[in-house]
Amino acid sequence: MSEPLPLQSVIGFGGSIENGLLPHPDGRTIIYPLGSTIVLRDKFDSRAQEFLQGHSDKVSAMALSKNGRYLATGQVTYMGFTADIIIWDLENRQLLHRMGLHKVKVQALDFSFDDSILASLGGPDDNSLVLWDVDSGTAICGSPTHTNFTLCVKFFNNRIDKLVTGGNYNLHVWEYDRANNKLRPQEAQMGQLQRVFKSITVDHRDQYAYCGTSTGDVLQISLDRVLFKNSGPAKDPVQLGVTAQAEIPTGDLLLGGGDGSLVVLKTHPEASPSNPKLLKKMVKMSGVKVEGAITSIVLDGVQGKAYSFLVGTAACNMYRLTYEPQTHKLAEELIQTAHNDKINDLAFPYEYSEVFATAGIGYIRVWHLATCRELLRITVPNLECHCICFAPNGKSIISGWSDGKIRAFAPQSGKMLYTIHDAHHKAVTAIAPTSDSGKVISGGEEGMVRVWRINRDSQVLEASMKDHKGSVNSIQVKMDDSECVSASSDGSCIIWDLRTFKRRTSLFANTFFKSVIYHPDESQLVTAGTDRKITYWDAYDGQAIRIIDGSDSDEVNSLATDRDGEAIISGGGDKLVRLWGYDEGHCYFIGMAHSGSITRVAVTPDKNAVVTVGMEGGIFVWQYSAPQSLADL
Repeated sequence: MSEPLPLQSVIGFGGSIENGLLPHPDGRTIIYPLGSTIVLRDKFDSRAQEFLQGHSDKVSAMALSKNGRYLATGQVTYMGFTADIIIWDLENRQLLHRMGLHKVKVQALDFSFDDSILASLGGPDDNSLVLWDVDSGTAICGSPTHTNFTLCVKFFNNRIDKLVTGGNYNLHVWEYDRANNKLRPQEAQMGQLQRVFKSITVDHRDQYAYCGTSTGDVLQISLDRVLFKNSGPAKDPVQLGVTAQAEIPTGDLLLGGGDGSLVVLKTHPEASPSNPKLLKKMVKMSGVKVEGAITSIVLDGVQGKAYSFLVGTAACNMYRLTYEPQTHKLAEELIQTAHNDKINDLAFPYEYSEVFATAGIGYIRVWHLATCRELLRITVPNLECHCICFAPNGKSIISGWSDGKIRAFAPQSGKMLYTIHDAHHKAVTAIAPTSDSGKVISGGEEGMVRVWRINRDSQVLEASMKDHKGSVNSIQVKMDDSECVSASSDGSCIIWDLRTFKRRTSLFANTFFKSVIYHPDESQLVTAGTDRKITYWDAYDGQAIRIIDGSDSDEVNSLATDRDGEAIISGGGDKLVRLWGYDEGHCYFIGMAHSGSITRVAVTPDKNAVVTVGMEGGIFVWQYSAPQSLADL
């Protein structure tokens, strides 16, 4: 039997989930999703992390009880299936209840003020509102929302029998009729106004609901008569819609926009003799701008005379925001950043485990492993980096891009060192340096394998080998630089002589080869691909030695071996990280945390950790566990 692979830390933040950044009332913990995993992180120490794992797919909604004891999380699932809601006991870090009624997606969650009831909204395939008893985990009652789509739900702050929902051209106040066990909706009276509501805040006295819209204004709704009262900002609306909001203890509103703008909205402006119309409109006081559409704003405490907020964005950045009511000044500070899209590759420097680089759409990022902090970001807008490696002498980061160019950057400053234009006719999909850092071997989407001689002032094409008919997905170079092996989507791996630039031998299988690695003693090759098999080959004559099932259901995208050749790490479309004993071919450990296909795995050169990256944009750091022999088990 396989044991769980222990998860050490993660770098990432599910920034696209609305209200997905939650500070715990204990003042130290912040809670956020990453794929199917919930991360509990110490606010002052990014390395102190705990994980809640129980969802089978990406988390789509979160809510924290007012006393901080319960956390509710909902997920997405496949068409036609039920999407789970989980209530976690945060005191004991345990799964308390697993509830399932909504189809395909849980859209939004909210706790009542006394934490006895949880309200949940289903996604566009479900369109129902359900109330749950938190203690027992059973459904109390539910109702269809009778609309084309409802996006947000909010309980009143002083009553457990009333809540507000808003969405596409609909805004309702619901009352729970306990005697008849029914939810009764009352539609908001807004005259000719039609809006798509994306966020709702109910003020602390339950007098008004402030509803943010996709057109960038906020509507003030009187809750006793469910009647439109007021709107704002007066002149310039929030660009790309009001996507998140929070009530400031002064009674004003902090709004977040789809363009990353943060503005303070005065909710009770005084009329002036010169402009009596001000009484009708709420006005903007001040603002700042951050990167990415804002998805979460939540009050995090008071610092002297200023209020502190946590802000999460769709660009997977977290900010700490301070607001001074006397001066109306806003100031932001970046506290965490991460990839917001798929990560294609990762690489460690030669014999150095403290830092590593990741490559994705528009960025190369260098990370410090121990603190999970970003050290360097290299930005190349509107292009995708497919592959990355460090030169063995440590003087450059070499990368292959979707425009067919090879770019090299200085690893500390990020300064461009050189560009090889038209390195390949299509995207550069694989890259590997020789051990003396004098040559770079690149593979292209069109099937070419090319050898480049790198000098201080010039980069010269030394050879171009064209035997592959499909994209080259992986290249490995032998330690003595005498040969390299390339794996391709055409079902072949070719071992090339780097002195004559001729084919030495070929390996064939009925698969798209995704990854190839040498065993550290270089007597064997190991390949993986779309046939779900991990195959060992003799590196001399190209004969298959052993074939094992790398996955039960999906392709294997990446392989890595430790420096001693004790273990193989594999990852792929089934979202599982597997650690195999090299000699036995037995799977000893399985890691579950990814919510998307795993694109690359690596073992740190000091053999202390395994790092994996995937389509969800998360970087997962696992504790390396040496495989025991089968006799010891």
